[in-house]
Amino acid sequence: MNDNPFENENDIHTDFKEKMTYGDYLQLDQLLNSQRRLSDHHDEMLFIIIHHVSELWLKLIIHETKGAIAAIEQNNLRASFKMLSRVSKIQSQIINGWDVLSTLTPAEYMEFRDKLGNASGFQSYQYRLVEFVLGYKAPHILKIYQNDPEIYRILEDAYHKPGLYDVAIQALARHGFTIDEEVLNRDFSKTYEKNASVERAWMNVYHNAPAYWELYELAEKLVDIEDWFQQWRFRHMKTVERIIGHKTGTGGSSGVGYLKQVLDHYFFPELWELRTKI
Repeated sequence: MNDNPFENENDIHTDFKEKMTYGDYLQLDQLLNSQRRLSDHHDEMLFIIIHHVSELWLKLIIHETKGAIAAIEQNNLRASFKMLSRVSKIQSQIINGWDVLSTLTPAEYMEFRDKLGNASGFQSYQYRLVEFVLGYKAPHILKIYQNDPEIYRILEDAYHKPGLYDVAIQALARHGFTIDEEVLNRDFSKTYEKNASVERAWMNVYHNAPAYWELYELAEKLVDIEDWFQQWRFRHMKTVERIIGHKTGTGGSSGVGYLKQVLDHYFFPELWELRTKI
C-alpha cells in the first residue's frame, strides 16, 4: 500500500506561474488578512472571525432571498424553493456560530471589549438588509448609516421594495385568492401588519393543500425561515447574556433587554396564527 497517494496522481497541476490558483480565485490574501486584532489578547481573533463568517453567510442569505423574490415575482415558485431551502441551511450554520462564540468567557471578552469603541453588531448593515428583504422596516434604523452614502443607498433601495412576504401575498392574488387592495398596494417602506384577507387565503391553501401545493410549499418554506430566524435571535440573546450579562451594548443599545424585545416579532404573522385555527 502506498503511503503517499499524491505520488499516483500524475495529472495534478503543480506549475501555476501563469494559471489561476485556488487562492487567486478566492482572493485569500485579501480575505485572510482582514482579521486584524486591535489588542494583543488571544481571544480577539475568535471574536473577529465569528463575525466575519456571519457576515459572509448574511451576504449569501441576501443573495438567495433576492433570487427567491425574483422567482416568485415571475410566478416560478418551484425555482424559489431551492433558494429558500438554502437560506434555512445557512441560518442553521449561523446559529452554530453562537456555540463557538459562547466559549468566550466574560473575563476574556473584557480584555479587549474597550477596543471596539462604539462598534456593535447592531450596526451590521447586512443584518438590516436581511430584515428589509424579509419585510421588517424600522425607519430609525436608516439613521445609523446616514454618514455612509453607499451603504445608505443600498439599504434605502431595499427599504422601499416589496419584501419576501409581499411577493408571496401577490402570488396568492395571482392564484385567484381575494386579497384586500390595501395590502396589495401598500407602502412597502412600512413593516407589514397582519390582514384578515391574507389569513383567509393561507387558510384556504392549508385546507386544500393538494390543489394549491406550490403555495402550500411556499408557505412552509417561509415558516422554516422564520423559525430559524427566531432561533438565531434567541441564541444571540443568550450568548450576549452569557458573556456580558445585562451590560449596555457597545453600540448604545440596552443589550440583552433590546434583544428580548425583538424575540416575539413575526415576519409572516398569518402563517403562525392559522396554526391555532386549523
